Amino acid sequence: MIEKAMTSADVEFVTTLHGDEPVAFHVLLQPRGDQADRLLRAIDDIALGELDEAVREHETPEGEDARSVGRQALDVSVAALRASGSVADGRLVEDHPLDALKAMVAEVGADEVIVLTDPHYVEEFFHRDWASRARHKVGVPVLKLFSHSKA
Repeated sequence: MIEKAMTSADVEFVTTLHGDEPVAFHVLLQPRGDQADRLLRAIDDIALGELDEAVREHETPEGEDARSVGRQALDVSVAALRASGSVADGRLVEDHPLDALKAMVAEVGADEVIVLTDPHYVEEFFHRDWASRARHKVGVPVLKLFSHSKA
């Protein structure tokens, strides 16, 4: 599960986790743009001392614009994984991302879930971040990794 397009460093990071063992990636991305998410992201920016970023949170695309940006991020990420020699596919998640994640785990017989994310201090403190919530839902180990890029 990703929040934005994977960088080359992210791709190298996840594709080398299991050494030479063959792995396939089934990537889920939920477009950003929810008002509550915007507030939490702004609080995270302030906690990191990035006041300029907090002020710009209102520029996050919403609605159809968020879906379009999300689709592009997903396509770039899947293409980058494939370019690294990995088997990869992806889906854009519209509603209930944890339900979609659980369904995908069951569908593909996943051995583990990787949540690639930026730090979300407020959500992490209350264990409401994707990785913490997924651990109680998907039935396989969940590995939380931090992205190598800024949001």
